[in-house]
Amino acid sequence: MTSGRPGRRVAANPIPYWSQAGKTREVFEQAFRDFQQIGFTAVKADLPAGMTPGEYADWIAGFGLSPSIGLFSSALDETVVMADVLEQARRFGAEQAELGLDRTMLSSMSLPERLERPAVGAGFDQGRLDRAIENAGRVCAVLISEGVRPLHHSHVGGVFETEHEITSLLDDLGPDLIGFGPDTGHLRWAGIDPVALVRRYADRTGGIHLKDLYPDHLDGAGGGGTYREKASSGRLWAEPGRGVLDLGAVLDALPDDYDGDYMIEVDHPSVGSLHESHRISWEWARDHLAAVTVP
Repeated sequence: MTSGRPGRRVAANPIPYWSQAGKTREVFEQAFRDFQQIGFTAVKADLPAGMTPGEYADWIAGFGLSPSIGLFSSALDETVVMADVLEQARRFGAEQAELGLDRTMLSSMSLPERLERPAVGAGFDQGRLDRAIENAGRVCAVLISEGVRPLHHSHVGGVFETEHEITSLLDDLGPDLIGFGPDTGHLRWAGIDPVALVRRYADRTGGIHLKDLYPDHLDGAGGGGTYREKASSGRLWAEPGRGVLDLGAVLDALPDDYDGDYMIEVDHPSVGSLHESHRISWEWARDHLAAVTVP
């Protein structure tokens, strides 16, 4: 089996391929062919239903790819049955460990009021936050027991959306239980400075999603709109280097001994072709991450 242990690789997330078309084998294979042609050597570990870790690793190896850090997601609030969530986390952690991965992202999705009014901390409730932190801690303990270190992954629409909610989670649980796996785009969409937050938790950062944003829907610009409307507008997410984020400053904020992968993620490309979007992203990576993209 191909090892998925992180090693400062540039990886791709095929989310724009399957978000509309579904997670079929044909959809994934189109993404893998594109990634191979463009130059990516790693892909977010995302096993289709019914496929074993060994089968998945052999499948993507046929495209010159190895598995990169995956993501476990749950609402983590009062709507979930925690016994079910913990069992899902156990199975997920075991699969990721079998792929050779030693860490995973942990994210929360989705609160209806925050999908309706994204990135502003809609419907904040301290009791719900406290409960979600407790639930996240229980999930982290299960993942760690399977040999996988959890890293909190910021995501607009979930219970850990704002800076207060994210820092409360990280500070309350502590570094022994949870690390940091930021998403530059989701942080900035929620009005958070990703450079400052990465610098604050640099010693706990074990993975990162690199995405850029256009200014159209930031800081109250563009008026209202739901999560789906803004995220699919073509004027929120941008290919790296085409938006307003100083991604170079984010990279500089990472510690010198950072040993995770750099995952390129453009949830909804701003150009007409999925292949072209990832080619643009790869060219940015070659310019700014030459040490890991050039042999």
